[in-house]
Amino acid sequence: MIDFHNVSVTYANGVQALRDVDLRVERGDFLFIVGSTGTGKSTLLKLIYREEVATRGTVVVDGVNVGKLRPGRIPKLRRSIGVVFQDFRLLPDKTAWENVAFARYVTGAPRKEIRTSVCEALDLVGLLDRSDAYPHQLSGGEQQRIAIARALVNKPQVILADEPTGNLDPETSWEIIQLLEQVNSRGTTMIIASHDQHIVDRLRKRVIRLENGAIVSDEAKGRYHELSKS
Repeated sequence: MIDFHNVSVTYANGVQALRDVDLRVERGDFLFIVGSTGTGKSTLLKLIYREEVATRGTVVVDGVNVGKLRPGRIPKLRRSIGVVFQDFRLLPDKTAWENVAFARYVTGAPRKEIRTSVCEALDLVGLLDRSDAYPHQLSGGEQQRIAIARALVNKPQVILADEPTGNLDPETSWEIIQLLEQVNSRGTTMIIASHDQHIVDRLRKRVIRLENGAIVSDEAKGRYHELSKS
């Protein structure tokens, strides 16, 4: 599904975000990317949906070398990838329904198809009854659920989540992770960058650890290693 080969990223200011990364993600995988701030977790995710381009090496997503994509083909790539952010990034002047629908409108989908897919996505995250609420009327957990619905509405092959529980309390964080696990159980590949040691250790999924931009461990049923060092 996703293949990194000898990938390095060096920014214009000289900072090397990733160093010689080799990583293979199979279809349907669930994995955590862990490591302290500045180790390259977000950069790794951005390479997958072509927000960044590797300085060296190749990133292949579903058979496509994303670094060589022409600008006009990037939107098609992104329609196959759902992205969830720590700060939700909902449009404040749009309702929950409109926020989710917007991700379908930009693809040019027919109105009837948009209506059906948005209702399905909101129902999956348990917030169909909050369709008319604006972001400021929703709790943090509800806003993240709407963000997940937006990521799901195009039925992507992979979900990338960058610190999806970073602004949530422990109970709500666990609910969000359980929701993402449910989505994964339906066949969607799940890649989560996380600082949440409790969740990583509790789930015992595949764990990729980054230090100074390099992968230092890759465990099938891993733990958040910083916990064992403390």
